[in-house]
Amino acid sequence: MLLLAAALTILETLTLQGPLHHVQGIDIEGDTLWVSSVDKETKKGFLYKLNARTGQILLQTEVQDGVKFHPGGLMLDGDSIWLPVAEYRRTSTAQIQRRDKKTLRLLSSFEVPDHIGCVAASKDRLYGGNWDSKEIYEWTKDGRLLGKRPNETGTRYQDMKYLNGSLYAGGLREKGRGAIDRLDPKTLGLQGRQEVETTDRGVVFTNEGMTLRGGYLYVLPEDAPSRLMKLAPAAELTK
Repeated sequence: MLLLAAALTILETLTLQGPLHHVQGIDIEGDTLWVSSVDKETKKGFLYKLNARTGQILLQTEVQDGVKFHPGGLMLDGDSIWLPVAEYRRTSTAQIQRRDKKTLRLLSSFEVPDHIGCVAASKDRLYGGNWDSKEIYEWTKDGRLLGKRPNETGTRYQDMKYLNGSLYAGGLREKGRGAIDRLDPKTLGLQGRQEVETTDRGVVFTNEGMTLRGGYLYVLPEDAPSRLMKLAPAAELTK
């Protein structure tokens, strides 16, 4: 298992325009960034499409469905975005949504009898972590449950991606520390870990959104003003 040191090199920092409320999951492709967030006071969830160079919001939509208004970690999948929207409590329910990445329009969805806080998509299946990712679910893309297994890594995943045959999941560990774990999707065995500490604002780098694209690690840990950070050495984690 590859275990990397906590030190991170910040290559770029971009302050996002808002308000974005309480940020959750992210993904990025070229000059486009997608962000999910929740506004607990109004009981609304949001999905945003932003310019990844300027931080400006290009498009936004509400994603709540009744008592389900807490979106979580998301993932791009071709022309789609997979996004969980759950009740804002641990033992609850969720809706797994597939949305058009250009228009943010809802394309399909299925219901899950648990709070799902993050999802990742492979070619033919979906993976999702419940509250604090105590368990990892596996479904077909039409919502048929294939199984669920305990997460024994001790990392409370907030955002998750499937890349090159592995699951990459970022989250929190003990106070003031977090990690990006590389997991075997068949066994959930730990293949590697990038440990992280906090930003200069005292927020753990993996507090919320995380993705790996183009050999770099991107994180969105903080609420307003939310800063997207491009980090190295993400390439080491993918070996």
